[in-house]
Amino acid sequence: MTTIGDMDEDALIALFAPRLPASDAEILGPGDDAAVLAVDGHLVVSADVLVESRHFRREWSTGADVGWRAAMQNLADIDAMGAVPTALEVTLCAPASTPVDWVLGLADGLREACEPHGVGVVGGDLSGASEIVVSVTALGETHGTEPITRADAAAGDVVAVSGALGAARAGYEQLARELRVDEEAVQLFLRPRPRIGAGLEGALHGATAMMDLSDGLVRDAGRLARASELELAIDSALVPVHPAATRTADALGAGPDALAWALTGGEDHHMLATFPRASAVPQGWTIVGEAHEGQARLLVDGAEPTSRGWDHFDSGTPQG
Repeated sequence: MTTIGDMDEDALIALFAPRLPASDAEILGPGDDAAVLAVDGHLVVSADVLVESRHFRREWSTGADVGWRAAMQNLADIDAMGAVPTALEVTLCAPASTPVDWVLGLADGLREACEPHGVGVVGGDLSGASEIVVSVTALGETHGTEPITRADAAAGDVVAVSGALGAARAGYEQLARELRVDEEAVQLFLRPRPRIGAGLEGALHGATAMMDLSDGLVRDAGRLARASELELAIDSALVPVHPAATRTADALGAGPDALAWALTGGEDHHMLATFPRASAVPQGWTIVGEAHEGQARLLVDGAEPTSRGWDHFDSGTPQG
C-alpha cells in the first residue's frame, strides 16, 4: 500500500488534480497562486470542515464518500442563499500514513458530486496533520437576484421543507449499532442527496427566508426564527418522514422514532424556507408550519422542544 508519505507534495498533486472537476465559471483553475472565476451578480461564499472521528469515520466511509459529502453540504449552503454554486476550494490535511488511494477516492467523490452541477474544484492546499481534515470553501453567484437570508421571514408566512427528512440519521443509527437493516438510509447518511437547485427554485417562487437543514429541523428552524425575530410554529404531523427512516425504525424495534429523527436528526441538507402564502410554495415542497408575531422561538406542536438535535460542540458520539 502506497501512502502519501511515500511521495512528495507535487507528485501527489499530479495524481490528485486531474481527477477534480472543472468549473463552468473557471478562467484560471488549479496550478497557480489563486484561481480566477467569472462572476455574474453577487458573489456568495460559504465554508465547512470535516474532521476525522468527528464528522466521518474511515471504517464507515471511503475517501469517495467523504469527498461527496464535503461537496454536497457546501453546494447546499450556496443553494440555500438562492444562488448558483460555481466552484469549490478544497484543503486536505492528513497523516503521512494515509493511503494514496484514499486521497484519490476523495477527488473522485468531489467530482461525482460536482460535475452534474457544473461546479469545479479550482484550488486548495495540502498539509500534514495528525488526523484527516477536509476543509471546503464554496463559491456561488446570484445572477443579479438578491440573496435569500434567514432574517426576512414575516408574520403570516408558511414554513416549508423541500424534501423528506430523517434518512441520514436512520443511516447513522444503523452504522453506530453495527447493523445494516436499510441500505438506502445508510447511503443517504454516507452520501447526502439534497436536490441542488431547490434553493434557487424557492427563491424564484418568492421565499422570504431560507437555510439548509444541516443540523436538524428543530435546531435550524430555531435559528431561522431568531434571525427573523418571529415565532415559528411547526406541526409535527405535517413533517415529511423519509420512508427509509420509517423502515429503519421499524426494523430496529423498540426505542427509535422515525419522526424524532426527522425533527432532530440533521445532515439531510434539504431546504427550509418561508413563503408569503401557501400558493407560492413550489410543487414537491411540504408545508410544515407558520410564522407568527411574538417571541423569537420555535414551537413544535405548541411547545418548545426539549430535544434540539446535533450540536458540533457536544461531547457525545460523533455524528459521522
